[in-house]
Amino acid sequence: MSRLIFVPTRLEPLLCHALNYVAPTREIGSLIFFMTPKTQTAVRFSDLGLSQKMLSILERQNFSVPTPIQHKCIPLALEGRDIVGIAQTGTGKTLAFGLPMIERLAKCRGQALILMPTRELALQVDEVLQKIGRSIGLKTAVVIGGASSHQQLQMLRRNPHVVVSTPGRLIDHLHQKNYSLRNVKIIILDEADRMLDIGFAPQLKQILSVAPSERQTMLFSATMPGAIAEIAKGHMRTPMRIEVAPSGTPAENIDQKIFIASKEQKMQLLDKVLTDNSGTALIFARTKFGAKKIAANLNASGYRAAEIHSNRSLAQRKEALGGFKSGKYRVLVATDIAARGIDVNDIAMVINFDLPDNPEDYVHRIGRTGRAGNSGQAISFASPGETYDIRQIERLIRRAIPVVGLPVLPPRRANLVETDRDQGRGNGSYARGGNHNFQKRSGGFKYGGAPKRRGGGREFGSFARRESYARI
Repeated sequence: MSRLIFVPTRLEPLLCHALNYVAPTREIGSLIFFMTPKTQTAVRFSDLGLSQKMLSILERQNFSVPTPIQHKCIPLALEGRDIVGIAQTGTGKTLAFGLPMIERLAKCRGQALILMPTRELALQVDEVLQKIGRSIGLKTAVVIGGASSHQQLQMLRRNPHVVVSTPGRLIDHLHQKNYSLRNVKIIILDEADRMLDIGFAPQLKQILSVAPSERQTMLFSATMPGAIAEIAKGHMRTPMRIEVAPSGTPAENIDQKIFIASKEQKMQLLDKVLTDNSGTALIFARTKFGAKKIAANLNASGYRAAEIHSNRSLAQRKEALGGFKSGKYRVLVATDIAARGIDVNDIAMVINFDLPDNPEDYVHRIGRTGRAGNSGQAISFASPGETYDIRQIERLIRRAIPVVGLPVLPPRRANLVETDRDQGRGNGSYARGGNHNFQKRSGGFKYGGAPKRRGGGREFGSFARRESYARI
């Protein structure tokens, strides 16, 4: 039986040893103690308690061996336990919560609500659920910004089994009384740390507060900031913590390296990296303006590149992602928010053209390569003034990242657009040359409440939902 125990930090190892439980990664400032029973490794999905009908569906789709997060989550989720799952990006979290969710809905005849940070990720999860549940009559509704509200209203009126939504658009429908949470039996928060990063904490707390108290809640994240522990403490019932790798740990099969380069050298360095390495590349820029300029420069240089960020329409983002998956584009340039919907197993390398605004985003970024057992490369460009930022990343991932000397760079191509203009943080925009306050740089995001955003707000309950969230 799971327990929620308040225990002094120094006693954690002794208590875990006595009870034969796995000790959690220690959370600074939190007394929440999640315990996961030690279990033997499962060999096949048939060992996890799934129905024969579900096993037949998995077999037809060539799923036989569960990933570690699936192995640990599915049996507990089938029992109706609340779960906090900590796993790297690309480890199969969708099936970890999707399979037991479908099985339980067939028995309890309620609804499930899945909350995602971005519309691309919502569409991706819905696609996976449809592949599994279509043959047994599973009905889903995707409720996201950038899509027709009328069409979403029609889907909600059909009483779907599962609603997959971004928090902002869900608040819209709740406010307009298009949707009610009264029949929701299961709530899943996926990529929870990202939802908190982009300012959705008030929406999440409001949704969880008005949802039925008799429900199962599952929360999944690649990192475990204190704000997630607070949500678990306030809105979950004795949650089991399942951690297949320490919070912030990237996959072992990713080769990481850093180049120290000035802002003037970055495009030439990118040209060199893409020339010397084969395969697809996912490039991260700090801002949507930077992503647009990088993509324009790459296309002008003869590379097949697409861009994905919040200034692109839903149709443009779907075309870019579909073209990247199909091979139409070799390179996809993205911002952190938009990239959460990118689920491609064979990305050869991730390139951080700009270092992220917080170290947790580094883990999410590089987790887009090295998936499904493949190897991958994670190459970061840093300015001479960003050594402190590098150290913060290394502290989180618990390893040193090799700094590689600059190769001989190709000549600068003509007619390139400057990529560092309007970049906000920028290399050298502060006196020390980089992000001199990395651990607090998310100011307004992770540590300081909701960020400043343009546009008005519509009231729902005790908080305002800002219009700009609808673009996510």
